Amino acid sequence: MVENNNLSDKGKRDLALVEKALNGDQMAYGKLMEMYRESIYFMMIKMVRTEDDAEDLTIEAFGKAFNRLHQYSPSYAFSTWLFKIASNNAIDFIRKKRIKVTSMDTAYTNDDGETVGIDIRSSENNPEQETIQSEKIVLMREIVKKLKPRYRDLIEKRYFQELSYEEIAVEMDLPLGTVKAQLFRARAFLADMISNTRDTI
Repeated sequence: MVENNNLSDKGKRDLALVEKALNGDQMAYGKLMEMYRESIYFMMIKMVRTEDDAEDLTIEAFGKAFNRLHQYSPSYAFSTWLFKIASNNAIDFIRKKRIKVTSMDTAYTNDDGETVGIDIRSSENNPEQETIQSEKIVLMREIVKKLKPRYRDLIEKRYFQELSYEEIAVEMDLPLGTVKAQLFRARAFLADMISNTRDTI
C-alpha cells in the first residue's frame, strides 16, 4: 500500500495501523475501533435517533470496514473512508425502515392550511412476503447454530429475543463492554457465514 504524502499526521498514523491490521495484527483493529467508535456512534445517533440502533449500526460499520480493509486506498484519509461506510450503512437502514411504512390516501389540513398526509406502519405482510420472511428466519437460525456457543447465545438474545445490551449483560453476568465486544466478534463471524450463503438469503 503506497503512502499518500498529502495525508495529515493522523492520516499517516491510521494508514500504519491499517497496514498492521492487514498483516494480521489484531491490536491494530482494536486501536482503529477505539479511536473512531465514539465519533461513529454520535453520527449514528444523529441519523437514527435511538441508542440501540445507533450501537448496532456502529458495530456494523466497523464490521463492514474491517471486512473491506483490503479495498481501502490511502489516496484519502481512513477516517473519511470509514465515515462514508458508516453513513451509507445508516442510510440503507433508514430506507429499509421506511419501506415498512405504508402511505394512506387520506390527508388532512392543519391549522396553518398545509395538507398533511397520514403514514401508518403496515402491520402485516402479504402471504408471499410472510413465506419469504419465514424461510429467511429458518435459514438464519441454521447459520447461527454453527457459531461457537457463547457467540450463538449472544446473537440469539440480541436479535431473536430482542434483549437490550444491558439485559444481556445482566442475564449472562458479563460486563456491558464485554457484551458489546463479543457481539461485534459474533456479528463478524456471522457476516462471513452469510456471505457464503448470500444467494439463498
